[in-house]
Amino acid sequence: MPNWGGGNKCAACRGTVYHAEEVQCDGKSFHKSCFLCMVCRKSLDSTTLASHDQEIYCKSCYGKKYGPKGYGYGQGAGALNMDRGERLGIKPEETPTHRPTTNPNPSKFAQKFGGSEKCGRCGDSVYAAEKIMGAGKPWHKNCFRCAKCGRSLESTTQTEKDGEIYCKSCYAKNFGPKGFGYGQGAGALVHAQ
Repeated sequence: MPNWGGGNKCAACRGTVYHAEEVQCDGKSFHKSCFLCMVCRKSLDSTTLASHDQEIYCKSCYGKKYGPKGYGYGQGAGALNMDRGERLGIKPEETPTHRPTTNPNPSKFAQKFGGSEKCGRCGDSVYAAEKIMGAGKPWHKNCFRCAKCGRSLESTTQTEKDGEIYCKSCYAKNFGPKGFGYGQGAGALVHAQ
C-alpha cells in the first residue's frame, strides 16, 4: 500500500523527504537542500560526492581529510598545495620528531647482510634494498624526508645542511639569502643597523 502521507526521513535534518525533493545516497534519503558536504557545506551531486563512515563530503574535503598526504599528491599540474584543511576544521596528523641514534655494536646478522649502517632519521638499521644516501648518511626510503615539513625527498629534490636533509623550499626559507630579490617580496629589504 502506498504511503500517501509522507516519505522517508532525511539523514541530515530528520525531516520528512517527499519523493520530488529526494536524493538517495548509500540507502539513505536526503532533501536536495540538505545534500551538503559535512565540512565546507557545498551542494553535492553524484559527480562530487565522496562518503566515509555514514558521512558525506565533497571530493576536495574528503581528499584533505582522508586522502594521501605528502609530496606528489598535488591538486593539479605543478600545484604544490600546503592546505591541509585546517580552516575547515580538519586536524592535520602529527609528524614524528627527529630522533637520531647510533649503535656502536651492530649484530652479526646486520654485519653479514649490510644492515650495520644506521638511518639518519630513525636510527634503525638500513639494509641495501631500502638504502638511500643523502648528506653523507644512509636513510630508509620512508625516512628520506624534509626535516622541516616532512615532505618525501628524492636525490634531485633534497638539500643538506649540518648533516640534516631538507626540501629545496624549506632550505631556501630557512637558510637562503634574505632581502629584495630573494623571494621575500617587493619592499621587504631588511636594513641592518
